[in-house]
Amino acid sequence: MKGILSAVLIAVLFPLAGLAAEERLEGGVNPGYHEPPGWFKQSFLDLGEDIAEASAEGRRLLLYFYQDGCPYCAKLLEDNFGQRTIAERTREAYDVVALNIWGDREVTTPDGHAMSEKAFAASRGVMFTPTLLFLDEAGGQVLRVNGYYHPHRFAAALEYAAPGGPAGSTAFAEYAAANAAEPASGELHDQPYFMRPPFQLAGHHAAAARPLLVLFEQKQCAACDEFHREILAAPGSEALMRQFDVAQLDMRSNTPVVTPDGSRTTAREWAHALDVLYAPTMVFFDEGGREVFRTEAYLRTFHVQSALEYVASGGYRTEPNFQRFVQARADRFHEQGIAYDLMD
Repeated sequence: MKGILSAVLIAVLFPLAGLAAEERLEGGVNPGYHEPPGWFKQSFLDLGEDIAEASAEGRRLLLYFYQDGCPYCAKLLEDNFGQRTIAERTREAYDVVALNIWGDREVTTPDGHAMSEKAFAASRGVMFTPTLLFLDEAGGQVLRVNGYYHPHRFAAALEYAAPGGPAGSTAFAEYAAANAAEPASGELHDQPYFMRPPFQLAGHHAAAARPLLVLFEQKQCAACDEFHREILAAPGSEALMRQFDVAQLDMRSNTPVVTPDGSRTTAREWAHALDVLYAPTMVFFDEGGREVFRTEAYLRTFHVQSALEYVASGGYRTEPNFQRFVQARADRFHEQGIAYDLMD
C-alpha cells in the first residue's frame, strides 16, 4: 500500500500554484501556460456521463490533471501529444478531459457527488502534475500515471489501459519492461553512500535515527542513467542523499531483502507489492519504517532535491501538500537571489 503522501507521485511536477507566476518565479524559469490540444473533450464535467459517452463509442475516459506553468505538463502536451502517432492513438482509445488541480469548476464524480476541481483532485490524492487517471467503463481505475513519462513509455501506458488492452492480465511494470525498451547503459550505477547487501532494512534506519530511502532502479533504464549522470552529480544532491540510509535495488532482480516491517522477500517481489511502476522510483520511509512519500515519474534536479529536502527536513510532517513545500522552497530561492530552473 502506498504511503500517506505517495505520489500516487509524482509528481511535484508543478510550479507554484495559484501564484502571480511572473512575480513568484522571477529568478527561475517560468514555462507559462500551455493550451491543451483542441481534440480534448469539451466536457460539462459530469464524469458519469463522460464515462458512458466514451464507452458508447468504444473508448475509455482519461482524466488529465494539470496546473498552469507546469513544465512537465508542457512536455506531455508538446513532446508526447505533439507526436502524431501518440495523438492519434489517444484519440482513438480515449476521451480526454482536462482538470485544473486549483480550479473551481464544478465536477460531478462518477458516483454523483458534486465538488470543485480542486476538491476532486484532493479527493483523488493528486499531488503531482501531470497526473493521468485511466478509467474503465464502470469508472474504476485501470492505471494511474503520477507525473511525466517519456513518449515511448507513455505510448505503452496508452496501450496497456486501452479497451481490450492487457491491464487485466499483467502488471503495468511487467508490460512496460517488455514493450517500452529504450537505449540505456545496461548497468546499475553505484554511489559511495549507498548501503551494501545484505539488505536488512528492518530496524536499520531506526538504529541510525535517519529516514530510509529505497531507490528502485533497473539496468536497462535511460532515466536511471540520467538520474545518476546529471541529477545525483548536481551540486547539493550528495549532501541531501547523505541525510538518508539509501538502499538501491534492482526492481527486476531476485536480490534478497528484509523490508522495514520485517518481511523476507526479493527486490522484484517487493517492487510489485509496493506497485512500483517506474524506474527510478524513490520510496521514503520514516524512522519507524512507515512509507511517507515517493516520487515515481521523470523529474529533474530541482524537484528531486525538493523531494529529498521535504523528507529529510521533516517538512512532510507539517506540510501535507508537497506542492506547497516546493512553492515555499522556490520563494526562498527567490528571496536569496538564487537562480533556478524547474527543468534543470
